[in-house]
Amino acid sequence: MSLKVILSTAEARVIGCLLEKQVTTPDQYPLSLNALTNACNQKSNRDPVLAFGETEVQQLVDALVRKHVVMERSGFGSRVPKYQHCYCNTEFSGLKFSAQELAIVCELLLRGPQTPGELRSRAARMASFADSADVERVLEALAGRAEGAVVQRLPRQPGRREARYAQLLTGELPAELTAEPVVSAAPPAADARLEQLETEVRALRTELAELRARLAEPRAQ
Repeated sequence: MSLKVILSTAEARVIGCLLEKQVTTPDQYPLSLNALTNACNQKSNRDPVLAFGETEVQQLVDALVRKHVVMERSGFGSRVPKYQHCYCNTEFSGLKFSAQELAIVCELLLRGPQTPGELRSRAARMASFADSADVERVLEALAGRAEGAVVQRLPRQPGRREARYAQLLTGELPAELTAEPVVSAAPPAADARLEQLETEVRALRTELAELRARLAEPRAQ
């Protein structure tokens, strides 16, 4: 399989679930249509949380079969079709990932852009990472692959210590993700509020001085 096989956002959820379950619940893999639908709609380890119907998931599976990245693989005595990916790390695919790379790619498919710190804690259920620097090393390797980048570093958002990374398996990233954040020339809200308070204090002092002056005037006899 060429790295140029581009997934839709919905197809990425199906592939991400198959990758995840192959590692985390190997005794239940390959997945039936019902199990795959439940995995796609899972409320934990997913962003966004979806509500696919089985018919919708079947259509996605059929499309992925036509792309040669999913195949039906029912075990002996199985009464229902079961599906497994051949997206990577198989004899049918030219796309190879280490255990750490696979864990990171899987998390990015299932949750969208994330920081190295987020990826370290979330991908730990699939692979071991020593620290965030270890995650960054793997991310840089994925971004610099000779056959084509798999992830891309995003501009760091204001107020965040780490930049996020996004997967490129669904094609080019939207402009709103890759655009450099605009730094406003306006003063921060706290500074504006302080300036307003100082103005109000000056006005109150003026009024107080005028009131004192009136009180100090001699009363008419």
